[in-house]
Amino acid sequence: MICSGKQFSPVINGSDIFSRPKSRSPIQPSSWLLPSLSVQKPQRSAISVQKPLHVSMVGNFGSLKARRSSIKCEAYEADRSKPIESNIELPKAAAAEAAASSSETKKKIKIGIYFAMWWALNVVFNIYNKKVLNAYPYPWLTSTLSLACGSLIMLISWATRIAEAPKTDLEFWKALFPVAVAHTIGHVAATVSMSKVAVSFTHIIKSGEPAFSVLVSRFLLGETFPVPVYLSLIPIIGGCSLAALTELNFNMIGFMGAMISNLAFVFRNIFSKRGMKGKSVSGMNYYACLSILSLIILTPFAIAVEGPQLWAAGWQKAISEIGPQLLWWMAAQSVFYHLYNQVSYMSLDEISPLTFSIGNTMKRISVIVSSIIIFQTPVQPVNALGAAIAIFGTFLYSQAKQ
Repeated sequence: MICSGKQFSPVINGSDIFSRPKSRSPIQPSSWLLPSLSVQKPQRSAISVQKPLHVSMVGNFGSLKARRSSIKCEAYEADRSKPIESNIELPKAAAAEAAASSSETKKKIKIGIYFAMWWALNVVFNIYNKKVLNAYPYPWLTSTLSLACGSLIMLISWATRIAEAPKTDLEFWKALFPVAVAHTIGHVAATVSMSKVAVSFTHIIKSGEPAFSVLVSRFLLGETFPVPVYLSLIPIIGGCSLAALTELNFNMIGFMGAMISNLAFVFRNIFSKRGMKGKSVSGMNYYACLSILSLIILTPFAIAVEGPQLWAAGWQKAISEIGPQLLWWMAAQSVFYHLYNQVSYMSLDEISPLTFSIGNTMKRISVIVSSIIIFQTPVQPVNALGAAIAIFGTFLYSQAKQ
């Protein structure tokens, strides 16, 4: 290999730099016919380049020992005017990119699992909840048992360190209180609605929640929205109205229960956004704390509205008609209620609000269709059309809101 510096006229052999011999043999006497030759066999260089290399720049050459990090040396071929460019990717960069791609794939799989569990658990909850309410029509007690079961599950998880207990203070619980009040009202109102009307009808009315959200935010909070958001409310309100007018088993208590649930959950979301800013609590633990506080709020009202005497009389009647499997139904609806809500809050940690809204819309479709099939609910074509329009309006709302 030949390497030369631009600023020097003599040529410096690359072997002198990279593979200098350890010792030299004595110089042979020169002849007047032949030049002097060295007997020594030079060592082979580990580097071989066909074209000579030139040193383009060496900064601070005199202070190599003092400032090694400031030296920049670029080599290029003799017949080129610029350094040789190379597109060789460093192994570390490739590994980092592969790790990022793998992490993104795992996240998508995780979100997909969350969505599948969320929809499946919600469908199972609604089926068992309706079975319990048909046989044991006490929605206040049913709502209380759902919250109690979830609270017990999380307390055991924290005590056994299956889940890490949240670090809370008095300010956290103060901020959570209005959220818990709204959550309690919404939960009880939805359960009352399901005890009076079909599950499909309750969820069709509950698909109108975005309309309540916009109206409350506009007239109570003074927020304004783009025109497409207001336009998306037209199919929501029109579809819900069409489905309600054509419902064969229409009941005013069931209808009002679903409407109150919509309004309560809107306020729950507003209070949650305002009160939980800066609070570092995971979605799972946040819902667990919400369940515990809602249970404390709901229990005295459930006793006052229905009471142990009605519960005992209704229990004897239900056991005589249904049998011991009523216990399984009640346990299943309580466990699945907590699980589907917990998974929904866990998925909210991983996705954007827009994706969550779309997932919530798809969840209602799965619940409506499955409940119609399982309970063989009679549905008129006009009623189905109203439900489809309302759900499509909810999807448009989620798109326009972003």
